[in-house]
Amino acid sequence: MNRCVVMIHGMWAGPWCWAGYRALFEADGWRCLVPPLPCHDSDTRAEHGSRLGRLSLLDYADALAAQITAVGERPIVIGHSMGGLLAQMLAARGLARAAVLLAPAAPGGVWAIGPSVVRSFWGILTTWAYWRKPVRQTFEAATYSLLHRLPPDERREVYGRFGPESGRVVFEIGLWLLDVRHAARVDAEKVECPMLVVGGREDRMTPAWALRRVARRYRATYREYEQHAHWLIGEPGWQDIAGEVLAWMNAQIPE
Repeated sequence: MNRCVVMIHGMWAGPWCWAGYRALFEADGWRCLVPPLPCHDSDTRAEHGSRLGRLSLLDYADALAAQITAVGERPIVIGHSMGGLLAQMLAARGLARAAVLLAPAAPGGVWAIGPSVVRSFWGILTTWAYWRKPVRQTFEAATYSLLHRLPPDERREVYGRFGPESGRVVFEIGLWLLDVRHAARVDAEKVECPMLVVGGREDRMTPAWALRRVARRYRATYREYEQHAHWLIGEPGWQDIAGEVLAWMNAQIPE
């Protein structure tokens, strides 16, 4: 059986953030598809302007669904942060053989907002009409919410690769109670594939208590790591997490 995995990046990021995981998976014989989300291609991102700010989670999910359909078989989907929510949406559409959620954003209906989450997004949430603009965290906000487990020099390097994100998507995820389209909602009853949820004990953007709720919602396998936070894909010790994810994937689709 062809072992294929689709890797979905999170807010402000791009395919580049999966470099370590991708190298590990490909060395084990996995075919890795690492698409940029719409308007997230690093070479053309700046050209999209206001269009990016109005894109919805549903636009992202539809684009990924079309790419998976073109593969011709159901892959494993793995998503980080917002990409983890998109992986949930794809699983509910029956497009995933299995799903791995790394520090995933919680779906609509699962309360995941605490003081650290508010602080992480405060600068964006207090910007007028952010819900129709491209938005980007300051370095200070990104360090607090995403990158605090990285060495200081690496924080600047990673932040320098971040681009803008859709303000509408921030609204749909964070304020799902006010979203008339319910873009972030996922019908858990339609998720029939095996699922692994991975969290960091020190996560400030998606706190561990919220990740446990997500895992319970899908009756998923849950792994929580001490001395890790939100940037599970690049923090010191990420190789151990990636190795356990790989072992879980191999158990779902053996060679």
